[in-house]
Amino acid sequence: MKDVILVLGASGQIGTELVLNLRQTYGDSNVIASDIKDAHPDVMASGPFESINVMDGNRIAEVVDKYKVTQVYHLVAMLSATAERMPEKGWALNMESLFHVLNLAKDGKIQKVYWPSSIACFGPNTPKQNTPQHTIMEPSTVYGISKQAGEQWCNYYHHKYGVDVRSIRYPGIISWKSEPGGGTTDYAVEIYYEALRKGEYTSFLDKGTMLPMMYMPDAIRATIGLMDAEAEKVKVRTSYNLAGISFAPEHVAESIQKFIPDFKLDFEPDFRQQIANSWPQIIDDTAARTDWGWAHEYDLDKMTEDMLKNLKVKLGL
Repeated sequence: MKDVILVLGASGQIGTELVLNLRQTYGDSNVIASDIKDAHPDVMASGPFESINVMDGNRIAEVVDKYKVTQVYHLVAMLSATAERMPEKGWALNMESLFHVLNLAKDGKIQKVYWPSSIACFGPNTPKQNTPQHTIMEPSTVYGISKQAGEQWCNYYHHKYGVDVRSIRYPGIISWKSEPGGGTTDYAVEIYYEALRKGEYTSFLDKGTMLPMMYMPDAIRATIGLMDAEAEKVKVRTSYNLAGISFAPEHVAESIQKFIPDFKLDFEPDFRQQIANSWPQIIDDTAARTDWGWAHEYDLDKMTEDMLKNLKVKLGL
């Protein structure tokens, strides 16, 4: 039986590029994009799109049945900074939508589920250096609490009902194709836009704030790589640690200055600083590398070069 994939949250930062990559592999008609709002024009033009509010489980089930969906990538979430302003709404969106998808899998309507977790699932008492796969998890944000709870529900549904659910704890994701979406690591996207537009940027995270990050092409490869892995190789059913590169805002500025020598960086930390302070700085992703062969390709300078090259074209500069 051919795989038919439904991507929930196709209008988001990861969803946009994931859909386009999946369509290259599985065929345009076999990857159904969906969101509550229209997706990127390239997504809308290249294959099927369905309007779905993920709080409506019946609507998700309707689309699954319509296309005979076999896999669901459930990317919808209210991110850290936004969820702190709307805690109950953030919790409801992040958790109820997950149950809709897990229950479809439990009932045999779909065969495989992807659900992303995040480094936000850790907390201030988690070891910040070489954060282990299994460690203290006491998240201090609504987003982090929902991700930590979601990991446990995924693990429960796998062991209790045999649901093939797979997950990655994403670090901060950097991309030139889609705009930032309300996350604490968004400075690392905004800084490239402003470097080209204004030649300067004011970071909402302070100097020295080291965080794990990853360039979008690596994140997409990891996501599809995990989903393509043989089931017996997927030994972690909560969520896999994933690492690429770790840096602070001034490190990005130094990398940009290799291409734009006059670029200037200032600092005005806001409420997101407290969130960032609770997260790890360097992630140990040995389990992912050992179990299913994960390896990143982009370092900071390679990412910076690619970001600036593509953003120049995007911004018409």
